[in-house]
Amino acid sequence: MCGIVAGASRRDIVPVMLEGLRRLEYRGYDSCGVAVIRDGVIDRARSVARVKDLAQQVREDGMQGTTAIAHTRWATHGGPVVVNAHPHVAGNRIALVHNGIIENYAELKAELLAQGVRMTSQTDTEVLAHLVNRYYEGDLLAAVEKALERVRGAYAIAVFSVEEPDRIVGARQGSPMVAGLGEGENFVASDAMALAGVTDRFIYLEEGDVVDVRPASVQVYSRTASGLAPVVRGTVCIEAYAGAADLGPYRHYMQKEIFEQPRAIADTLEGVAGISPTLFGKDAEKIFDGVHRILMLACGTSYYAALTAKYWIEAIAGISCEVEIASEYRYRISISDPATLVVTISQSGETADTIAALKHAVSCGMTRTLAICNVAQSALVRESRIAYITRAGVEIGVASTKAFTTQLAALYLLALTLAKRAGRLDAEHEREALQRLRHVPSALQSVLALEPQIIAWAERFAGKDDALFLGRGMHYPIALEGALKLKEISYIHAEGYPAGELKHGPLALVDANMPVVTIAPNDELLEKLKSNMQEVRARGGKLYVFADGDSAIDASGEEMHVIRLPENYGDLSPILHVVPLQLLAYHTALARGTDVDKPRNLAKSVTVE
Repeated sequence: MCGIVAGASRRDIVPVMLEGLRRLEYRGYDSCGVAVIRDGVIDRARSVARVKDLAQQVREDGMQGTTAIAHTRWATHGGPVVVNAHPHVAGNRIALVHNGIIENYAELKAELLAQGVRMTSQTDTEVLAHLVNRYYEGDLLAAVEKALERVRGAYAIAVFSVEEPDRIVGARQGSPMVAGLGEGENFVASDAMALAGVTDRFIYLEEGDVVDVRPASVQVYSRTASGLAPVVRGTVCIEAYAGAADLGPYRHYMQKEIFEQPRAIADTLEGVAGISPTLFGKDAEKIFDGVHRILMLACGTSYYAALTAKYWIEAIAGISCEVEIASEYRYRISISDPATLVVTISQSGETADTIAALKHAVSCGMTRTLAICNVAQSALVRESRIAYITRAGVEIGVASTKAFTTQLAALYLLALTLAKRAGRLDAEHEREALQRLRHVPSALQSVLALEPQIIAWAERFAGKDDALFLGRGMHYPIALEGALKLKEISYIHAEGYPAGELKHGPLALVDANMPVVTIAPNDELLEKLKSNMQEVRARGGKLYVFADGDSAIDASGEEMHVIRLPENYGDLSPILHVVPLQLLAYHTALARGTDVDKPRNLAKSVTVE
């Protein structure tokens, strides 16, 4: 969601702030701003346009400074207008940026107003800025500590005072933050991506940490009952970010990331020589022992990956698998079973609902925890006992593509591992499964070659307002994912359904103006699926069918459109069939002229509930 970049340096740091905001645009935002200490006062620029417009404003103002904070905001408290944009200023000496939500801001605001404080915005963040100012007595760290003692909620903050011009104080609770280590300059940011090309050395802050950043030093403190205590956090080198934001020959990041999927899956499978619990960590064998139930927790696209994996785990490993939407799981009474393996799935590893659901499961006594995640240093991975790190690389487009397919690859490995431990996977079938898995990148290249045919379909979809997506069995979650992609970036209302549910309601919507996308692999459910397609045809509906090359699908008639994937891929068919749905969504959005990489109202990393 919102993005933070801040730093204290011995050089003009404003260009670093603006470049950092540009790199954080992928998280989603509706306003942005930057503040510096300039000639002993706070100089601030804010905009409800894009970062490039803010940069133009900064250039015209001639803004410079060695200490600065910057922010991209996704509106929660108060609309996307300039007065609500960050940074917020209090007492003409404190400037603050904030990700997250201050849950008790209303009572704090009432208290401050009663003391004569004047508020200029509708945000919870401005309340925190005034609270820091209220406690400021010459030591910014002490003021932040006292202010945070009053706060309930999730936050990552960066704050400076004009009275200490070479100092930034940052803090996190329930929202990610890193410190970036430079030479003669140091930084804090909500994402290491913001500092790509500036530094490759980072400290990932733990829950409750406060960090004191100066040009020549970084000191991390842990909040304890008796106050702040200095701690040492490990330094991590990350070298893979520098070129991540380059589009190359592609028009959008989403298109680039769709075409990166063969490489991403190959990277995710690198080093997998055989099926073994050690793929998931050194303690995996002990954690897997005695597991007789799987509970998967995830949100959005990751939830659909979990739904797909449920079919694999139950069919291949013979283990009962439940899938829960993370944002719902923690708010209902659930039954604890210590023999349950709790699997959480997230691209960023900072998804607030998924982390909270994991903590809830652990608090219920289910301590066997596995994270499937794309970020090795994320909060989700740190909270889990074991993990499988997908290697999708940085995903910038808000609509997830390569993160989804690499999650599926990891989850298929989990199904095979559990099957082998249950005695349901012999050596021959293990070799066959690994061979098919390793061939997926090559098979995806053939699927991507279908793009010209999909573009022709997208031209027809561009004028539609609604669409249905149908699938059966393990392709039903793929229908859900295809519908999600279309609605996310083209703003066409789309719904995914099990094809057998047509006659239980959705068939009432079918007419000549309703495109019905059908995932029709050549499997044991194809004949039943063909009957469902006949139900659509009989009511004048337009069918857009993704079939396998050897499927006996009748493509005759103007209401029937068929694109054939090169081959049937058995259990791994969902990975292949989702890619043309991604391309369909992308090219439909392109034809409609929407913002493909930054769809309205959405954010890449959902770090608040």
